[in-house]
Amino acid sequence: MKPGKGIENPESRFSTVLVSAAKLPGVRINREAYLRSALARRCSEEEIRKAIEETPAAAGISVEVLDKVAADSIRYETAKVSALSAAAGIPGVLALPATVPADLAQYVGHMLRIAQKLAYLYSWPDLFSDEGDDVDDATMAVLTLFFGVMFGTQSANAAVGKVAAMMSEQAAKKLPQKALTKGLIYPIVKKVAAYLGVKMTKDSFAKSVSKAIPLVGAAVSGTLTFATYLPMAKRLKKHLAGLPLADPSHRMADGDVVDGEVVEDHEEAVAAAHAEQLDADTTAVKLEEPQH
Repeated sequence: MKPGKGIENPESRFSTVLVSAAKLPGVRINREAYLRSALARRCSEEEIRKAIEETPAAAGISVEVLDKVAADSIRYETAKVSALSAAAGIPGVLALPATVPADLAQYVGHMLRIAQKLAYLYSWPDLFSDEGDDVDDATMAVLTLFFGVMFGTQSANAAVGKVAAMMSEQAAKKLPQKALTKGLIYPIVKKVAAYLGVKMTKDSFAKSVSKAIPLVGAAVSGTLTFATYLPMAKRLKKHLAGLPLADPSHRMADGDVVDGEVVEDHEEAVAAAHAEQLDADTTAVKLEEPQH
């Protein structure tokens, strides 16, 4: 059946919202500035320096310390997004056409903020390395998977684990471009994006109903945001903290460290080594897509 007018592809809908949110002021987190500020109270200057130059795991910072720092960041972002969501609910039904899209954008923006912060704490590379507005395909893919983990999709959990394993085995300082945009991870990214497109539309509608009554809507909207954002952030934190990439004791053997160019050359071989297990993971657990 040809796509009809007014029928939007859920995958495209999610991608559009994600890209739009990533362009909002204050959404992109400066990795160096964040790590320096977040680790200042609990780590030495030498540990912070190495965490920035390499990764927190390479600096020998324990997952227990990182968990405390992550909890602080989650509390901060949750309080901020809940307050903004409550403020958006104050005008009431007359302002719905303006407040609902804005509320969704700022909500996704804060999901992006906490996803970046948790990624950097648990030794993922810089996701927005340039200053331009464009979001590269690999970053889009891994952020989609992070959102999938936050929403509790098991396929996203499996895919994030495999991406982390590839990076850990290669000692890579960038995302595995081919696996995320063309290879074995890509089909999972597309399915997760389609699921999230439908899921976020339903959630946005539910929140819009809560905003219909002024002031009461503000309280309900802020509470609803708190009740959804906090467990999603904790879910991503738990998953990233449990990966070998975040573990200081997980060390590469001497001679295994390769530069970006060599990593790219070997990426497909490393990805192939994980293909069979990933296929088993994603076959065993069906993505929770709505039935049409």
